[in-house]
Parts: sequence; structure tokens; C-alpha cells
Amino acid sequence: MNFYLLENSLINVAFAFLLVALILYWISIMFTTINTFHILAKFFTFLTNLSLTISLLIRWINYHYFPLSNLYESLIFLTWSFTFIHLILEYQNNSKLIGAISTPIALFTIAFASLSLPIDMQKPIPLVPALRSNWLMMHVSIMMISYSALILGSLLSILFLALLKLSTFKVKEMNDSYNVINNMLQYNNKQAFTSNNYINDKKNKSFLFKQKNFLRNIDNLSYRIIGLGFLLLTIGIIAGAVWANQAWGSYWSWDPKETWALITWLVFASYLHARLNTAWQGEKPAILATLGFIVVWICYLGVNFLGKGLHSYGWIS
Repeated sequence: MNFYLLENSLINVAFAFLLVALILYWISIMFTTINTFHILAKFFTFLTNLSLTISLLIRWINYHYFPLSNLYESLIFLTWSFTFIHLILEYQNNSKLIGAISTPIALFTIAFASLSLPIDMQKPIPLVPALRSNWLMMHVSIMMISYSALILGSLLSILFLALLKLSTFKVKEMNDSYNVINNMLQYNNKQAFTSNNYINDKKNKSFLFKQKNFLRNIDNLSYRIIGLGFLLLTIGIIAGAVWANQAWGSYWSWDPKETWALITWLVFASYLHARLNTAWQGEKPAILATLGFIVVWICYLGVNFLGKGLHSYGWIS
């Protein structure tokens, strides 16, 4: 039996399921009163995760190593991590927005792995000596899950900033239109002006209250996800240092991947510290998380494109 073709078929099926899930999530946002689309979107996300799980298990069992030895395998595992965390968050919060922002990034990673990487990199190859260790599963899997959590948390912060700017603009637009109407009514009917002013003020306060609660929920969800991702990143870096000492005789060598992992850690440590400061609530920490989104991708993919080092197993020549 050709296990490689079976894996490839499962990856293609996962890609198709993920594309359907993406379409369903966006439809569910446009038609908020119809819950069927949201249920179907979650179901197809579950099927995506199941297909990826089976694919990873086939490679693990058949080739006797945990499938995280090169860039292709790590991208597939990252996609699995996105869908896994996404399903957990959906179960806890039942929010369509989580799927709407998580599914596109998962679709990007699986498409990049399947369509952009050369066939030779997609096929399983014998592990290099440094990777023949139980630390491979512990260190790399934890790092990949931490990346996915940090990326999703950062995306929620980006969404928070976008909606904050949009709501600010909307309130200003409402106030401007109300002022124009009130000025016109001032010349005609004093009583109508007072009544209209009261109604407009009530509508304004209602809109602000709903928007404030909605934005607070997104911000708090982002904070919790980034907190989890930061904890996993810390554990992953420590595990990597121990493994590096066993494999290369040094806990830290300022390899490009190690350096950017430290930069990533510092950026998100700054974000978490800012959240504890009452003077740095809302927009400012979200800007730090947005910066973290870029830094995570540099740490994960950028290093593989820009420079070689001890972590060069995923290098694209």
C-alpha cells in the first residue's frame, strides 16, 4: 500500500473541507439569523482536523518518527493546531468570528505546504542524527502549538483594533448626523428638538454599550489565548535549550531561530505586562499583539527563507 499517496489524498481532502468551512463561516456572518451555516462550518472544521490527524498518524506509525522533521510536516502540524485550538474555542464561546479569522490562516498554511513546497520536501526522509531524540516530539510540537495560539490571539487583537476604529468612526458619523438634524429642528419646533435629542442620545448609548461589551469580549479572548500561547512558548524554549545541550553541547548558541524565538517571547511578555498596567488597556496592548503576529511568522517561516543555522531542517533552497 502506498502510504504517501494516502497521506496526500487526506491532505487534499482536508484542504477541500477547510475551503468549504471558510465559505460557510462567512455566509453565517452575513446571515446571522440562520444558525445552520455555523453548525455546518464547525462540522467541516472537525472533518478537516480528523483528516489531518489521520494523515499525521499514518506518517508517524509507518515511518517511525513524529512528523515534525521538516517544513512540510511542521506546516501540516501547524494547520492541525489551528483547527484543534479553533474547535476548542468554538466549543467554549460559540463565536462565528473565531472560525472566520482562524480558517483563512489554516487554509494558507495547508495550501503553502501542498502547493508551494517541492515534492521532494513533502516525502518522508530519514531523520538527521540531531533529530533522533524523544525531545523532537516534546520540543517541536509544543513550539508549533504555541505559534498557533499566539497567531490566533494576535489575529483577535487585530480584529479588536479594526472594530475599535470602525466603531469610533460610526459613533462620530452618528453624532454628526444627529447634530445636523437637531440644528434643523431647532428652528421649527422646540419640543420636537428635545424629543429627538433624547431618542438620539438613547440610541447612541445603546450602540456604545453593545460595541463596548463586544470589543471587551474579543480583547479578553485574545488575552487568554495569548497567555496560553506564551506559557507553551516558554516551556518549548526551555525544552529546546535542554535538547540543544544534549545534541550540541550548549544550551544557547544564538542561532537565528533561537534569537527570533527570544524576540517573540519578549514581545508577548511585553504584551502580557502591558495588560497588567491600568494605563495600558485596550488599544496599546493590541498594537503589541499585532507586532507579535509579524514576529511569530518571521520566527517560524522568515528564518527558513532568510538564513541558515542549526535549525535549518526546513530550509528551502
